[in-house]
Amino acid sequence: MSTLLKTSEHATSELHYVSAEEAIRGFRDGNFSPVDLMKAVIARCEAVNPVVNAITNRFYEQALKQAEVASERYRSGADVRPLEGIPLAIKELHPMKGVTTTWGSKIFEGVPADRTLPAVQRLLDAGAIMHIRTTTPEFAHCGHCHSPLYGITRNPWNQEYSSGGSSGGSAVTVAAGMTTIAEGDDGGGSIRMPSSMCGTVGFKPSYGRIPGLLLDTMFESIIHIGPITRTVGDAARMVNVMSGQDRDDITSLRDRMDIPTDQAAGGSMEGVRIAFSPDLGYFEIDPEVARNTKLAVEKMAAAGAIVEEVDVGWSDLTYDAWVTHWEGLFATIAHQHIPQWQYKMDPFVRKLLEKGLGHSAVRVKQTEIVRSQMWKRLSPIMANHDVLVTPTLALPALKADHKNDDPGFSINGKPVDAFLAWALTYPFNLLSQCPAFSLPSGFSSSGVPTGVQLIGRPFEDAATFGVARAFEALAPWSQAHPDL
Repeated sequence: MSTLLKTSEHATSELHYVSAEEAIRGFRDGNFSPVDLMKAVIARCEAVNPVVNAITNRFYEQALKQAEVASERYRSGADVRPLEGIPLAIKELHPMKGVTTTWGSKIFEGVPADRTLPAVQRLLDAGAIMHIRTTTPEFAHCGHCHSPLYGITRNPWNQEYSSGGSSGGSAVTVAAGMTTIAEGDDGGGSIRMPSSMCGTVGFKPSYGRIPGLLLDTMFESIIHIGPITRTVGDAARMVNVMSGQDRDDITSLRDRMDIPTDQAAGGSMEGVRIAFSPDLGYFEIDPEVARNTKLAVEKMAAAGAIVEEVDVGWSDLTYDAWVTHWEGLFATIAHQHIPQWQYKMDPFVRKLLEKGLGHSAVRVKQTEIVRSQMWKRLSPIMANHDVLVTPTLALPALKADHKNDDPGFSINGKPVDAFLAWALTYPFNLLSQCPAFSLPSGFSSSGVPTGVQLIGRPFEDAATFGVARAFEALAPWSQAHPDL
């Protein structure tokens, strides 16, 4: 196993690395077919999964049959759907009727789901073809992808490091060319954290933009479903399909998105007003992350953006609020499994459950006051800026054997809580109405990517996509691939 993996010379002409936009153009022009693409990503899955461990279930035979049907649609000139023939990786946490959905836990090993998540169904109805399911930590409890069922999912750029989580398997499969697009969920950064560590585009939409219904409660406001892709345009293509009201989700927003998806749609940084916070006021930031974030912001300014460094004024009260909320939510949805299954759970999952059961209703409800104070500080900043830019993470990546309760974990020699105090993502789950991207910002000395976060104003998803597209034009990342 290599200690340091260098960026390869792969070009995007390699079929397993084409974007959805390029694939659909190739299908229409007859340059290659959905069967050709599916065979390419399946071969890639079998070649590299032994190294990264990102796949839980394979559906190759079924996927190839569906690809044949999609190929005939293109050949015959029939109407094709927005994602016709595009390979799709689906997070194993997300229920699909009749398909095993374990949540990374031995509790549900071999148990098929009795329903399909609405966002997943919309992707399939749009013509995307599921060929694999991807790894997640048990109950998606943390930002490090490992579980009692599937073990550790490793970073495709350097296997000594973690893929991030909880949508770690999805981010790995996109980064390594094992799929064209993937989906995940984000309750504290679970789309953006692995996207940063793996060098992919990850988007947390505004709350309600994409129907949820992942949990028994539909009123949980920090959980979001969203895309993981190699390009901003592909993320837009997925959001357009997944968004819109679902009658069973009372919190879902009525309007469906219609974000431009073609690369030519472009975007300009000229006149874009950017608020830049290098640390949100209380994070310890690794020097390589700080350098790459600063370079990204300088590129934006050089392209005409108006950049102002701001003091958000938040503190560790924000972290306490998210952890308290998460522990309370976690205990609510999983405490009933403790008597029978606690000794087959991830030990840290047991700790989360025990802490959550110990919180009073008042303690959990007080987190809403912190969330309100956070927005009172951020609101005037966002009123005068189009987006807020921060690092996605405080460090490039966790080690593959990271322990969520490691008492010796530190950044810049300073002690940092190992669970999630290194992720600048979770505050924007507390402010869930704000859309948030993680976009690649460069590489660290270990070869692992770093990410920059773009946070939009509440419910202004389309405008945030415009800024993300403009940044992508300044710093194209989709031609860099891990050497696997």
